[in-house]
Amino acid sequence: MTLTQKKTSSISIIVPALNEAPNLPGLLPFAQKVKELIVVDGGSSDDTVKIAKELGFRVIEETGSGGRGTQLNTGAANASGSILLFLHADTLLPPEFHEAVSRCLQNPANILGAFQLQVNNSNFLLKVILKFANLRSKILQLPYGDQSFFVRKQDFVKLGGFPEVPIMEDYIFVRHAKMQGRIQTLDQAVTTSERRWQRLGVIRTTLINQVVILGYYMRIKPEKLAAFYRKK
Repeated sequence: MTLTQKKTSSISIIVPALNEAPNLPGLLPFAQKVKELIVVDGGSSDDTVKIAKELGFRVIEETGSGGRGTQLNTGAANASGSILLFLHADTLLPPEFHEAVSRCLQNPANILGAFQLQVNNSNFLLKVILKFANLRSKILQLPYGDQSFFVRKQDFVKLGGFPEVPIMEDYIFVRHAKMQGRIQTLDQAVTTSERRWQRLGVIRTTLINQVVILGYYMRIKPEKLAAFYRKK
């Protein structure tokens, strides 16, 4: 199945990818509701590029060393939509997401938006953790990248894009955006894969995430934080 989308939406979806071939077909319904879906491949060794092209997505191959931030910025620079939506390849958007995004950004006070987060897992502890994470996102205006940020392209340019660092590009970007305007977390939720939670366990994954944030505030070099995070 290939993409036969209507070019009526003003949204460009940007997907940074690295060996995400199995997840790409699940993005097709979302691509059909927006202006374009851009897959920015970071040097995959599987069929990510091949499948993305077969599905009709725009494909950009980015093999720079700036990490996910570089991929996101490359996608944004090549996007033709006036609204940018950054989506992880293993994350599913809610129904009618495009209408919710457009309504949110019609408010000039909102510089950035995101969705609440849920995981396709019935684990009670994980649900509790995500409940508090969603409250943090709404109250403190501090969503994370897996909540699918969306922003006007002109504001993204003014913000200078994502920092091209090995880790925490989403956290740094949100902190910067918060100083420039309001960040709204919508009532609708995206559903993301449980793969990291499942591999490491709910408690261990949560602790690792908090240690990385603490390390950021302690000014530990991003390269060291990325090495710690990825070896876990």
